[in-house]
Amino acid sequence: MEKIEPSVQLQQLILAKQAEHITEGKMLKEHFHNTYESLKPINIIKNSLKEMASTPDLKNMAVNAAIGLTTGYIAKKVLVGKSTNPLSKIFGLVIETIISNKASKNADGIKTLGGIILQKLLNLHKPSETA
Repeated sequence: MEKIEPSVQLQQLILAKQAEHITEGKMLKEHFHNTYESLKPINIIKNSLKEMASTPDLKNMAVNAAIGLTTGYIAKKVLVGKSTNPLSKIFGLVIETIISNKASKNADGIKTLGGIILQKLLNLHKPSETA
């Protein structure tokens, strides 16, 4: 068996470590670039929107929130009207908030009731067929 000289062995180890250093440097630069890109505000917003769009219940939650807000707003308008009294306005905001929360939690019942009312309204406007 031939014995490898220490200086040749050292040179081989140095070359191996230099190649490893170059490879790790490239990987580090790539990781830094990816991190930098992901921390840009526009990319944060894009990623958040993609994440929200992939949520399966998002459409249902948006509809429930819209129903709650609309119901609360209508209730406030019915109860307070165009009053200029500051206490009435505060009362209206409180009522709007309470009804909005309750309505968004019970949106399925409101959808059902709305469907029934809409069906009855459509049936009222249908001309009756006489033979």
